[in-house]
Amino acid sequence: MGGKNKQRTKGNVRPSSSGRAAELLARDGAGVPGFVGFGASTSGDPGYVPAIHGAEEIDNLVDADFRLVLRKLSKRDSVTKLKAVQEFGTMCHERDSDTVKGVLPYWPRIYCKISMDHDRRVREATHQAFEQLILKVRRNLAPYLKSIMGHWLIAQCDTYSPAASAANVAFQAAFPLNKQPEALSFCKDEILTVLQDNLLKETADTLSDPQTVPVEEREAKYVRLLTSSLLALKRLLTHLPHQERESLRERLGQLIAPGKFWKYSKHKTPQVRGAYFEVLASLCEHVPELAQGEASRVCVAVLLSIDDTDPVVLPPLWEAVLHVLSSITDCWSHVNAQKGVLPKLWVLLKEGGKGLATALHPNLLPFISKLPDEVTQPAFNFYSTFFTSLVLGLSSERALSSPSESAAIICATMECLRFCMLQNSGEDEEQKCIQNMLITDQLLPLVGRALGSSHLQAGPLFFQVVDMLGSWEKRAGEKDLFCRLLADFWEELGRLCILHVDQEEAEQGALEGIATLLWIMQNPESAAWRQTTRKKKRELKICFSDLDGKEEKDEELQREPQNKTTFQSDDCSPLRTRHLGELVKQLAKLNMVHVRERSSARHLHFLSLLLRSFSSQEVFRVLLTPQECEGDLGLGDEALSKNMAVRFLLLKVVTWLKQDGRSDTDFVVEMVFSVLRCCGSGDEKMLILNHLTYMDLKWGILLEIIQKACAEPAYMDLCQGWVKGSVLGEKLVSLAAELCEMGLRGTPTSSAPKHAHSWALISLSLSQQHNNETLIGKEYVEKIIDRLHATLSEAKGMSDAGNMEPLVSFISDVAANFFSAVRGCLLLASAEDLLFTVFQLCAQDQTVTRLSDAVLHKLRNAFFAGVHALVSFLKSEVKEAKFFLYVAVWVKNQLINSPLGLKRLRITCDCPCADVWKFRMPARLPAHLCVCALLGQVVCTALHNSDQQGADAAALLELRQTGESMFMCFSSFFPLSEKSVSTIQVLCPSLPREDREALVDLAIAELLNWQEEGVTSCLAILHCCLKEDTPVAEEVLSAVIATIMEWRNSKEEWFLFSSHLGNVSVGELMLSVEMMRFFCWLLSHSSAVLQGAQWDLLLCSMLAWLETASDNLPVFWNPWVQLFVCVNCELIVRLSEFFMAPPSDVVGTLPAELCTEWQEFFVEGIHSLLLPLLVRIPDEFTDPDDPLFPVPVLRSVGKALMYIPVQQLTNNKLPARFVAGQKSNLPAALQTLLNTLSPLLLFRARPLQLAAYHVLNKVMTGLPECDGESDSSRAEEDDGEEPSLSPPAALMTILTATEELLENILGGVPVGEFAVVQPLSVEHCCILGYLLSWKLLLTFFKASPSHLRVQYSSHLKKSRSLHKLLLYLFRLMPENPTLHCQGAEAPSKETKTFFTETLSPSFCNTDAVQWEVPHLACSVYYCTLKDLPAMVRLWWNSQEKRVSSAVDRFTSRYVSSVLSSQEIASVQSSTHSFENMTVKARCASREVIATYSVDDVFIELVIQLPQNYPLGCITVESGRRVGVAMQQWRNWMLQLSTYLTHQNGSIMEGLALWKNNVDKRFEGVEDCMICFSVIHGSNYSLPKKACHTCKKKFHSACLYKWFTSSNKSTCPLCRETFF
Repeated sequence: MGGKNKQRTKGNVRPSSSGRAAELLARDGAGVPGFVGFGASTSGDPGYVPAIHGAEEIDNLVDADFRLVLRKLSKRDSVTKLKAVQEFGTMCHERDSDTVKGVLPYWPRIYCKISMDHDRRVREATHQAFEQLILKVRRNLAPYLKSIMGHWLIAQCDTYSPAASAANVAFQAAFPLNKQPEALSFCKDEILTVLQDNLLKETADTLSDPQTVPVEEREAKYVRLLTSSLLALKRLLTHLPHQERESLRERLGQLIAPGKFWKYSKHKTPQVRGAYFEVLASLCEHVPELAQGEASRVCVAVLLSIDDTDPVVLPPLWEAVLHVLSSITDCWSHVNAQKGVLPKLWVLLKEGGKGLATALHPNLLPFISKLPDEVTQPAFNFYSTFFTSLVLGLSSERALSSPSESAAIICATMECLRFCMLQNSGEDEEQKCIQNMLITDQLLPLVGRALGSSHLQAGPLFFQVVDMLGSWEKRAGEKDLFCRLLADFWEELGRLCILHVDQEEAEQGALEGIATLLWIMQNPESAAWRQTTRKKKRELKICFSDLDGKEEKDEELQREPQNKTTFQSDDCSPLRTRHLGELVKQLAKLNMVHVRERSSARHLHFLSLLLRSFSSQEVFRVLLTPQECEGDLGLGDEALSKNMAVRFLLLKVVTWLKQDGRSDTDFVVEMVFSVLRCCGSGDEKMLILNHLTYMDLKWGILLEIIQKACAEPAYMDLCQGWVKGSVLGEKLVSLAAELCEMGLRGTPTSSAPKHAHSWALISLSLSQQHNNETLIGKEYVEKIIDRLHATLSEAKGMSDAGNMEPLVSFISDVAANFFSAVRGCLLLASAEDLLFTVFQLCAQDQTVTRLSDAVLHKLRNAFFAGVHALVSFLKSEVKEAKFFLYVAVWVKNQLINSPLGLKRLRITCDCPCADVWKFRMPARLPAHLCVCALLGQVVCTALHNSDQQGADAAALLELRQTGESMFMCFSSFFPLSEKSVSTIQVLCPSLPREDREALVDLAIAELLNWQEEGVTSCLAILHCCLKEDTPVAEEVLSAVIATIMEWRNSKEEWFLFSSHLGNVSVGELMLSVEMMRFFCWLLSHSSAVLQGAQWDLLLCSMLAWLETASDNLPVFWNPWVQLFVCVNCELIVRLSEFFMAPPSDVVGTLPAELCTEWQEFFVEGIHSLLLPLLVRIPDEFTDPDDPLFPVPVLRSVGKALMYIPVQQLTNNKLPARFVAGQKSNLPAALQTLLNTLSPLLLFRARPLQLAAYHVLNKVMTGLPECDGESDSSRAEEDDGEEPSLSPPAALMTILTATEELLENILGGVPVGEFAVVQPLSVEHCCILGYLLSWKLLLTFFKASPSHLRVQYSSHLKKSRSLHKLLLYLFRLMPENPTLHCQGAEAPSKETKTFFTETLSPSFCNTDAVQWEVPHLACSVYYCTLKDLPAMVRLWWNSQEKRVSSAVDRFTSRYVSSVLSSQEIASVQSSTHSFENMTVKARCASREVIATYSVDDVFIELVIQLPQNYPLGCITVESGRRVGVAMQQWRNWMLQLSTYLTHQNGSIMEGLALWKNNVDKRFEGVEDCMICFSVIHGSNYSLPKKACHTCKKKFHSACLYKWFTSSNKSTCPLCRETFF
């Protein structure tokens, strides 16, 4: 054998020794050698895919793609394996079953290896792919089942839940539930073999190679395998049938016999210990004989580990403890309970289970129930220590902070206490001592502790105590013991309660705790805690005896949920009722002493709580002195006067209510309802409440009574008669009258303490409903509304109404609540009158009402609430509502001749403020405009609400009739005036079709018989009706056009051609405007009526109007002139759209030369005027903050310029504008265009910025051609440094100028945080101009050829412009770039973001200005990633960790998927065809596969896009290759990877460059010996600079870098001096 690097002898064709050995084995029929791989398989299944000659009979069963994937599965890299597994699953799903079956012989070995892989993603994907394999092969998996079942069962117990879930899903796909035990039985021996090897033989070093795998990874894999194997053993024991478990007893004995198995109880990893104890529990449960045989080791392992408090270990440990106590009879003979077990338990209980009480304490009751006497002796000491430790656990830090932990400890304590009491219910002396200890030393101190602790009161202790008492009461009739226990308990509890109550400074929490305890004892089933916890109880319940369990079960069957508060319960036994009643009376009497003698507010509050639960005559009697129990109360009812509760109310409660210094009367008012519960009939209750109403109580008391009644249905039942009665109703009416009188006098209600809550009481009485009816009587509601309406009307007419503000404000609030809360409120005539008065106050001028803006805002809310109630709730009853008629008549009579202030009109009608008029007109609008705006608002509001409620034609008919009642009939509008035209324009959208047709007929009749005064109005009415799709015959339209042509011939001055618009009247301007509007409508809807002469009229008039507008630039401040220019531009837009795509039904009827004339004459004439006009406007109007700045004109001119041809831009006639020292290869006209429009990108007027952007965007794609011509001549001379070329200098100047401004604006915002930019502010305009400039630059860059793109990139790198841009973008892009207009879409659609939706800055979409800058920033970032990926990647790699992490996270989440999908889609849809190379893409795996073949050479490359594309590098993987040397193959892979990483372009461009390089190589061009590439990676040049000595050629740029980096001028190859 020769050396590895020795040259083989020429002509030696004999194969190597290894090749001869393989051929010999194949020829001798030895088959596939079993020693290949990690070990020989006993089943004969190969663990690899054979690729040697002679194994074709096996190899031909495997598809070529499968073979490639299976080989990838043996790779060491996790990412490679993950991709391979995913691809394997996809192929199993897509290929036919016969093809997939060929993989089965090789799958078991591969599966057993990768199912234990360290990468959890690989394990999860493995079982997902396995599922697809199972679904395809079905029963054909059976021969291979035994070889995989062991690892499959382990995989189902994987510590990574998604992987375990995937394995379970695959198992269920293979076997139904009823077949799974059978499948496990079939493979049980093989499973046990695998488990035994894992548990007893394997180590961390045998599982993984110590030389290649880090120690941490080896240990983690070993621990995971141990845990999964133990859990798999438990799973096997659980699912196997009983007979099969018996047959495995011997094998299981061999498994658990070694000492290594028992050492797992002390393993350092909690997961292993937890799984181990689960196995022991399963052994005790399913194979008790085996556990009994190993009792000594089982008991030691389990019982001596009882103090293990790891959260993972404790639940299975205690499960094992209980199973050991149940199944091993002599378990305590193997351990010392007093020394080894119980001390550990006491420590654990004292510490509250160390934060694991919810898992530990539910096991205590079954634990102590299984303890034998020899362990618990002496019993007194045992139980004393046990319960003392339990109660001490409540003081642990975790129990104090966690309600669930505390509840678990309390429940366990009470359950164990009840059990111990039952276990020690005898009469001997020791048991009596235990009984006394449990009550006196344990239970009552715990209750006393709870009385002083709010968190214990909120827990289950009181409920547990009540349950225990109930259990004792059921047994009291059978044993005297329980009667004695109950007597002792009540006696001690009474002492405890008296101790807390009989204190001057009694703790409020303790008093509330006593009340809560007594209430729960009285009503054990009415608490929310009990209702919720009952649902959570386990189905398996622990019963202390058959009797107890039976009775509890019967009780639960009879219980019904209660949804309201219960005050008297029938569940209490007579024994408890007697004890409880005595205790309550004793406490109430003692408590009353403190209230009477010391006026203790705390005791009074406690008394209220007691009376709420125990409102009986006996309790009220002890609260009164003997003298107070006698005497007349003045009620007129002797029987009622003898009622102790009533006497307590009138003698005590009323006194407390009248106390002036008492601020908190809530609990005193609660006593009123406690008294009412002791009254018999409803008449008695109403009599008492009426008596209270007549008393001189504060209005706030009545307010609290009504509020409590509305909040609690049970309280409402007690006082419903009083609420609906006449006494309260008249009292509220008189209160409303008194309040209104005080308001009219200007007296504030705050000056009278009695009226502090008066308005709130009135509002509540009117707005609250009960059973869909008004709270108080309907007649009293109407009286109150009448009074409010009269008062508001009086206040409206008073000259000093400004002093009425508090009164109007209160009435507004009451009215708004009433209108919005009470259904059908407008059915009351007084309510409708009140709404009309509110409307009048809203509509009147503020100089008359002298009301503040805040009060007017309240009035407006009340008005809108009333209109909504009127239209929404009444529906078909709209005909009966006269409000709209009142409004119409009031508008007609009150406003028709009186002007209305702009501010008042805006408040009433939501009309935007006309700031543009503030220097040119007075601050009051003409009366007819006010009427029209007001009427339009009312009609639109009514129609909008009617549509929402599905109003029918009757409602619309009523509205039309209301309009007709104002204006009688439409014929009354003629002859037309300015007022009547405005009115018709407002009403037209809501008019029926027949009315609009009548208007059209009247208007056209006036037009055809035209008079000089009315033609403008007629055209306006005609256009208004045509916009609403009113049908008009073509003959009529032709007649109108003929009339306009007649005007052109006889009244040319009407058209204002070449006129000075500053000197013409508004009416003359509006005539031209209406003609242009008419022409616009014709072009969009009925262009077929236009004939040859009419087209000439339209086009020539349009151009003449544009010339007139261009000549009148100085008067663009005039809004009427602005309207003239805007409508003219709209006509140009309609014409451009028409000739761009003429309607199919009109093309044949157009004059022959019309389109040619439009393209050759009119288009050039239009844009030769529009483009200079756009440039001149900012020169004439320099201040964009001036209200007279012509923003609408800029918007309209910009929209019209979007249709300018590129050729006209390249040959524009703008005045020449050049910059000194500016380097440019552009023609003079294009350079002038750039220098003129680029500065407008920063002008502080958004329409002008957008117009400049759209115009420049048209020429950007053609600019690189100019640099290309000069670059070809410069390339031959460039021998030095890598060349750079500046993008258009005008744009770079804009970027340089704005970068400093953006640094000042955004410098204080950290990268990655969103900077909010105020819309249309100075900052907004600056940032908008900067981003628009970059959009233009990226468009220019995208259109550049590859060799120029490198030079432009080099310039951007040197100037750091892109670096600054990216830092700014990550301050301007929102953290969640979700599109904010997709709320109404179906949730099934994918979420739209600023990256999925393209942005084209629009003149019209002003609603989205708020999100314009964030959306534009996202758009620029997207284009930058797409067109400059290499530069962005370079910037990202140079950033600090915080910035790079934020950029990576944001890009991966929102941009990468969009870019990857688009890149893959562009490859799939590419029409570019390569000679000798095919390209295909795979969307699912984000791969592009390029196959290059020429002659005998075959190359396949796989290009993989990363998750964070394009920030991460694109990887190039090796596919198949034929006829290429390994070194050359590596060079080409490196070249392709370099091109894709460092070139700013798409994958297709990189592949084209790589193919060109390979082609040159096959053509004989030698590589540059510096970069080892034929084509340079940056400037795409060929090697041209040759060494005179060795004749090798190099790239100029490579030589330059070689010379500068080595500081030598020698040839890189031969080291001779390079000339």
